[in-house]
Amino acid sequence: MSRSRLFRIGVIADTHGLFDPAIHQHFQHVDHIVHAGDIGKPTVIDHLKDIAPVTAVSGNVDEYEKSGFPKEAVLNLNGFHIAIRHVVFEAGKLSKEGRAFLDRMRPDICIFGHTHQPKNEWLDDMLLFNPGSAGPKRFKLPRMLGVITIGTRLSARHIMLEDRAALL
Repeated sequence: MSRSRLFRIGVIADTHGLFDPAIHQHFQHVDHIVHAGDIGKPTVIDHLKDIAPVTAVSGNVDEYEKSGFPKEAVLNLNGFHIAIRHVVFEAGKLSKEGRAFLDRMRPDICIFGHTHQPKNEWLDDMLLFNPGSAGPKRFKLPRMLGVITIGTRLSARHIMLEDRAALL
């Protein structure tokens, strides 16, 4: 696929069973959605599929493969190699397993969750992106999700969600 067309990926993680209705508004123009684990309830994925095609991986809350979702996934979208895994960082640092995953996959973009801490940074020529948690407010971290835009260049941004959210 050529990189000439603008392609938007909605990125979400750590929903823990909560689907915030605001997600519809924030993801209304995305071409694909990635859920980076700790889904919580399968209905979250059903709601996301109403918006755009979804690729999801399981997280520790989902009991990994017991959830029916893989622990890791790879996408090739708009000419970019994207690797997805729930745990890449632990306690603010790249974990040994996370480093091995990145070395094995060698992605252009790595999407992950788990820490609930938003991250949008470059490691050499690889974008590391954690959308933060879109689930119930935990710790003192904001509720967030993200959008990655691929075109002639790559950009990523976080979107703050309100602290209140209704379960659907």
